[in-house]
Amino acid sequence: MAEEAHSEGGLVFHPMDQFIVKPLFGDGPVEWYTPTNVTLWLGLAVLCTVALFVLGTRGRAIIPTRVQSVAELAYGFIYKMVEDIAGPEGARYFPKIFTLFVFIIMTNYLALIPMSFSPTSHIAATAVLGFGVFFAVTALGFIKNGTHFLGLFWMSEAPLILRPIIAVIEVISYFVRPVSHSIRLAGNIMAGHTVIKVFAAFAGVAALSPVSVFAIVAIYGLEVLVAFIQAYVFTILTCVYLRDALHPGH
Repeated sequence: MAEEAHSEGGLVFHPMDQFIVKPLFGDGPVEWYTPTNVTLWLGLAVLCTVALFVLGTRGRAIIPTRVQSVAELAYGFIYKMVEDIAGPEGARYFPKIFTLFVFIIMTNYLALIPMSFSPTSHIAATAVLGFGVFFAVTALGFIKNGTHFLGLFWMSEAPLILRPIIAVIEVISYFVRPVSHSIRLAGNIMAGHTVIKVFAAFAGVAALSPVSVFAIVAIYGLEVLVAFIQAYVFTILTCVYLRDALHPGH
């Protein structure tokens, strides 16, 4: 069907093809040990992170270079966020939260390179992050507070007759957290890349190419902002969940 449409001059494009996981070598099936495009771009994210936070700051200059300034600003920004939301006690968990932020923002920005691949556009990747945070803070809540952690679901300030109803709502909303945490990130990244691909397909049509190019530039600029916002939102929600684990009482 695609070949027939192409031969007739029709416009054929598949905007979701950019999210297909493919092996780097050959066309065989993808196994758990198969190097794929996901493996490649995750590896590049690690290399870029090392270049920024290890190589870029190894001089520790009093007057920092631009790379060192970026690394220090990111470090200070996330540390203040963790301390402001989760309190001084939450600062001890800063390394994990900072790692999440750096991983997400690095993969988001690398995905803006033409012909790249975005691991965070896959719910499989974001679910690992979201459910990882969920299980970690839940375990931490019970370890730190014991059964008092269940006070997170019991609103003692509410009228007695409403407390059981509110408790059920709180339990449901608590278990929805990792789902919304995962889908929000993957959905926003996938949506932006899909829209760019759709407008890029129309750039081949002479009558539509000026509008298409303008739309691509505008959406690309928006995606630069979205890449940061989604990393920020994921991180700040992680801090909120950590605060609830450390201080569960309403």
